[in-house]
Amino acid sequence: MKFHHTPLQDARVIELEKRGDERGFFARVFCETEFGNDGLETHFVQANNSLSGAKGTLRGMHYQKGGGAEVKLVRCIRGALWDAILDLRPDSPSFGKWFGETLTAENRLMMYVPRGFAHAILTLEPDTEALYMVSTPYAPAEERGVRWNDPRFGVQWPITPVEISAKDAAWPDFDPEFHGIESLRGLK
Repeated sequence: MKFHHTPLQDARVIELEKRGDERGFFARVFCETEFGNDGLETHFVQANNSLSGAKGTLRGMHYQKGGGAEVKLVRCIRGALWDAILDLRPDSPSFGKWFGETLTAENRLMMYVPRGFAHAILTLEPDTEALYMVSTPYAPAEERGVRWNDPRFGVQWPITPVEISAKDAAWPDFDPEFHGIESLRGLK
């Protein structure tokens, strides 16, 4: 695996290193040693699978606060999606900044989403499927979300979402108290 740093501290885009022959190829999507050597989480407790039927389906921007905070490792296994992350860690030099990357079944890139980041996927093709691992069990009481189009962050989505759940559409404008963030340092 190749671990590519992003503009956001601790986040990575991970590229699989394929070993191939006339049969096809083999590649690791996770290696405890390689992840650990790069300073990344090595313990995951569940794997999740999502399928979105329509192009332009937005899921996010979600995160869990406190003891429920989780690391995610996201890969597109069918179709194409744009994976967006937002650093909400008050002590991070990239606090309040976002980054996005296109993940496809063909490019096999993965997004490593650190604890304290909000995360969203926006499908770029119909029938897009994502597989992702998380480091902490889902904790409904710790769940929070940032509105996908909150002007405070100015995420530049590659296409306009056409399908958004009522819950995701209803997240309020960023409020540090609601979102469990102690400081607005770095946000304008």
